[in-house]
Amino acid sequence: MKFRHSLLLAGVASLLATGVWAQSAPTPLHVRATAAMCANCHGTEGRTVEGSAIPALAGMPKDYMIRQMNAFKDGSRTATVMHQLTKGLTNEQIETIAGYYASVKR
Repeated sequence: MKFRHSLLLAGVASLLATGVWAQSAPTPLHVRATAAMCANCHGTEGRTVEGSAIPALAGMPKDYMIRQMNAFKDGSRTATVMHQLTKGLTNEQIETIAGYYASVKR
């Protein structure tokens, strides 16, 4: 059992080192799953409840959203939790999330 785990970890490390996973375009399911992490605060499909202080993400322009998420990440825009959440995101994940919500109708 330990040998199989070692082989699995070696295989994953090999794929990461060669960039195989990073080179392939994310699947629609992967894109939705990545964007779904925003749903707890920003609502299903990025649609918040009417009157919410939290902004809706659905239909937000991609470039604007990327700028805002990067501002949270680098600390130039203050927030209660977004600055912490965005620090854990890669540039590719930010791009994926912004692209997804830009494509969702308001």
